[in-house]
This record gives sequence, structure tokens and C-alpha cells, in this order.
Amino acid sequence: MKVARHWRAALGLGMLSLAAPIWLSAQIDPEKRRVFQFGYDLPLRGYGPMSAYAYYYHNQPAFLRTNLTARLALAPVYLDSELGVASALGPQTDLGIGLAGGGFADSHSEIRKGHFEDAESFTGHAAETSLSLYHRLNPEAAVPLTATIRASLHRPFYERDDATASGFELPPEGIELRLRTGMRLGGREPYLFPRMAAEISLWHESHYRSAHGDYGFGGDRRREGQTHFFWGRAMAAYTFPKSQHFAELSLTGGGSIQADRMSCFRLGGNLPLVSEFPLTLPGYMGQEISAQTYGLAVARYVLPLDPGKRWALLMFGSAATVEYLPGFEQADTFHPGLGGGLLYRSPSGTWQLGAGYAYGFHALRDGEPGAHSLTVVAQYDLEAQQRAGITPFWQPWITPDAWRGMFRILGAR
Repeated sequence: MKVARHWRAALGLGMLSLAAPIWLSAQIDPEKRRVFQFGYDLPLRGYGPMSAYAYYYHNQPAFLRTNLTARLALAPVYLDSELGVASALGPQTDLGIGLAGGGFADSHSEIRKGHFEDAESFTGHAAETSLSLYHRLNPEAAVPLTATIRASLHRPFYERDDATASGFELPPEGIELRLRTGMRLGGREPYLFPRMAAEISLWHESHYRSAHGDYGFGGDRRREGQTHFFWGRAMAAYTFPKSQHFAELSLTGGGSIQADRMSCFRLGGNLPLVSEFPLTLPGYMGQEISAQTYGLAVARYVLPLDPGKRWALLMFGSAATVEYLPGFEQADTFHPGLGGGLLYRSPSGTWQLGAGYAYGFHALRDGEPGAHSLTVVAQYDLEAQQRAGITPFWQPWITPDAWRGMFRILGAR
């Protein structure tokens, strides 16, 4: 029955929506972008929640007026948008007005010691509005240094799944105020393999909830009234012009105060664009590890195999050290994963399609370490030929680090 659910989910991927909203960051994006992204992570050992994304991303400079930019992330049951106003509060300060909402963005999948507790999992939908300021601190420099301030009002709506236990009480609903501040030098474009990227960034985000308290089985777990996150990232990616080899290395780490099981750092899976700061662990289920603090290193390398540079060998790996959220402890605090696969690029560069296998060394399955997974990713970039030869060095987008379990529709769990 569980296998059947997975295959019904795979057949229904075209109906998936974005797992979390996307919004503009660092500055108003000056580039036109029209790109479709798709990713699916399938565990081969164990039974876990759906881990996937499918969305269309559109950025339109000079929308109605020369100083306006419209940004849209669109999926069948989720919409995220922002209107960017360049130089709204001075020559180096841009304003962003955002609106988002739809299905499954706040769903919760309970995973403890490698076991998916579907009786304690549930669906969550959401609506959100936001106001953002992006201030460029070094307008004359080639690599931008930008300060970001963002305030948003977030409203979740929870409902039971078919498998949610009848005695399980859902978390309290209410308005959530989210405040994010950050400083970023450089950045990364929203593509599978950007031609060039480099970033050093530091972030802090606080969530304040009007409704909080106990939930679950007789109030055996708690939704905190406020949670605070802080994290940073250093990353670099480069495509060698002649050989077209691609290398990327990312180091991230973070901590939290008053984290709970719905608001913590959740590591696992192998999808590169599921969030702005994807906490990937190849071979693991998506969001398998719940942590209060973490350190994570991720590396990827693409090695072309033919003279036309169409087929390539893709190698990837990551390793994390964590401090578990109470109640989610395991014997190992170190979690490595490795994998490899094949990548195809169309002659025009419009299409990219990759598939790979991964092994998670310390992922628990039936009490024993070791797990396997398959990953498929695809990108269709309508502006690929227009971008040929352009190597931007700053971050034109942002996706919140909120891995709210990907959607259990069409029987997917």
C-alpha cells in the first residue's frame, strides 16, 4: 500500500506546488528570468514523506514602469509574488511588497530515528504578506554588499491527513510575525549550476506567534510562542571556461533559541533548489534530521564526458554535525552522504536533466545505519541563450529556509 502511494505521487508530480515561498533579496533583480524547475527525491530504503518541487519562476524588469520589477513563483496550488520598487527610499535602497499563499507550504512530517510517523503528521496551508528593504552598502564595488530587513505576517491553516491519528490534536493556529535581518556579500543565482557564484552571508530571523501552546497526544508536545534562528553561509561555484568543468563548495552553520519540532533546522534529502539554504544530506529522507544547531559542508562537481560537453558525470556529497532537538536524538551526531549520476545539457543550454544515486551512511532504517535514494532534477531556462557569457556575481532571489514537508497529495505521504 505504501509503495502504491509513492507511485501515485510520482505520477502526480505535475500537480505539485512550491514547498515554500520565494521572494527577492539583496537588491531588485535586473535580469529577465523565465525558468521551470523540477526535483524529486525517492528513498529506496524505508518509507518517508514526499520530497519534491515543481515551479515556474518569472522575473520581469521594467514592469509597467522603469523602476518596477515583478517577480512571480507559480505552481498549481501555490503562488508567491513580489513587486520591487527600485530606489524607493533613496538611490541605494529598494523596497519589496510581497504576497503569497496556497496549499501545503506549512505541512509537517514527523520523522524520528529514520521512521516516518504519519499518524503524527498533518497538512498545513498558508497565506503571507511581506515588506522588505534592500540597502546596497558598497554601490561602487563589483561584488555587492547588501543589508536586508524583512517583516512578514504569516497565517497557517492546519488540517488532518487521512493517516493522522484521531486522538492527535493539531497545533494552534494564529498570526505569526516574522522578522529577518541579514548581510550578504555576493550571492548565487537560482539555477542548478550557475556559471559563477560566491557568497558570504550572516542572518537572523525571529518568529512571534499569537497562538501557541500544547498539541499532539494529550498535549505531549508544544508550539513555542517565539523562536529565533541565526545562521551563516560561505560558498563558491565556478565553471571553467574551456573544459566546462563545474565545481561548487558550500559551508553553512546555524543555531536556534526556543526551537520546536515545527520550527527547527531540518536536514536531509538531495534537492538543490528546495530552499535558499538547502540542508542536503544525500541518501537521507527530506527533513529527516531535526536539529537545534548544525554545521554542514556540501560539494558538487560536474565532469563533461563527451567533446560536445552535453553529457557529464555528476558527483556530490555532504557531511553535517548536529545537536539534536530534544526527543530526536540518535547515537551519531555526524551524518555523511555521497552520490553520483549523469547530467545532460541540450545544445542550446535550455534543458538540463540529471539523475543520480546517493547513500546516507548514518541514516537509520529499522534501527540500522545506511540508506539509499534516487534523485531526478530538471531545469528548462527560456532565457539561457540570452544569458550566455553573462556571469553575475550577486544573489537576485531568496527562498526561506522552511522545509515544510512536500505535499502529500494524490495519496503521497
